[in-house]
Amino acid sequence: MPHIRALEFYSGIGGLHLALSRSKVDAAVIQAFDWDQTACNVYRVNHGDVIRKADISCLTAEFLSSFQADLWLLSPACQPYTVLNPNAKGAEDPRAQSFLHLVKNVLPELAARNEHPSRLLVENVAGFEDSTTRQLLMSTLRSIGYTTVELLLTPLQFGIPNSRLRYYLLAKKAPIQFTGITSEKVWRHIPGHGNEWLDPRFDMEGPLLNVQEIRSFMDSTQDSHDFSIPEKVLIKWGRLFDIVKPSSRRTCCFTRGYTQLVERAGSVLQENEDADTTETFNEFLEAQGRGDSHAIKILEPLRLRYFSPSELLRIFAFDLPASESRQRESSTIIN
Repeated sequence: MPHIRALEFYSGIGGLHLALSRSKVDAAVIQAFDWDQTACNVYRVNHGDVIRKADISCLTAEFLSSFQADLWLLSPACQPYTVLNPNAKGAEDPRAQSFLHLVKNVLPELAARNEHPSRLLVENVAGFEDSTTRQLLMSTLRSIGYTTVELLLTPLQFGIPNSRLRYYLLAKKAPIQFTGITSEKVWRHIPGHGNEWLDPRFDMEGPLLNVQEIRSFMDSTQDSHDFSIPEKVLIKWGRLFDIVKPSSRRTCCFTRGYTQLVERAGSVLQENEDADTTETFNEFLEAQGRGDSHAIKILEPLRLRYFSPSELLRIFAFDLPASESRQRESSTIIN
């Protein structure tokens, strides 16, 4: 039996479950909840039959107390808070209501019965830290005896070539406390490990030198034609893509609109390292402006394509890069 019993809310395909299993914590997810049936099916394949399709806004304190869970893992919908959504409504968004139900109703009722979990982890998009939902969460946690640590972290800090700034909140129920942490600021590094993160776009001291090149995450043998960008997309929108090369050490945040949207959906790969991207696109646009019906052929030497699903899984750490997996076969993956 695991020492720590965990419940996973908004579980998706099981990212937090995987992170917990790879950590040194003696813990196991005993039940997960998600509303999306496809996500539940994938989760079940990944982690077994501990997933339940459920409307989280209908879960009661009495029902959840029956699991006697020590740890809650929560990754609620990010759409109400993301800066990529100009119409984000925060706590007023219907997609925020199930999480607010847990915060306003379930946790206080469990606390009144002294049955609330001893630890919480909340994950969301950067921007959540400025929301009224976060304010309510923090005031509720403090009122029922939790101490907290808040962080803004990106995979770039851990050697992964993906710019995906995320908000994390860790909470412990008294008398458990965080050792040596007195500041209530939102940390931009793990306290006691490393230094404050500075975005390399604004700090040119070379913080990306410790980030792996994208080539480490690429498929070893892949027919890139399978993921080529349609010509009609390149003709109309190609100049708006965020284009990276195998030697690059950064990709943009990938969203569910990847391959369907161009801007703010994720980077595309230019397989040809030697070609000058800017010059090639300038030549293409000039030819297009002259009415050259074959202008699109100018872009062919770049060998532009989308990242494959397996490559994205490696970048998201669902699967280790081949170079790393060989090195780690005989070692423990730390938390």
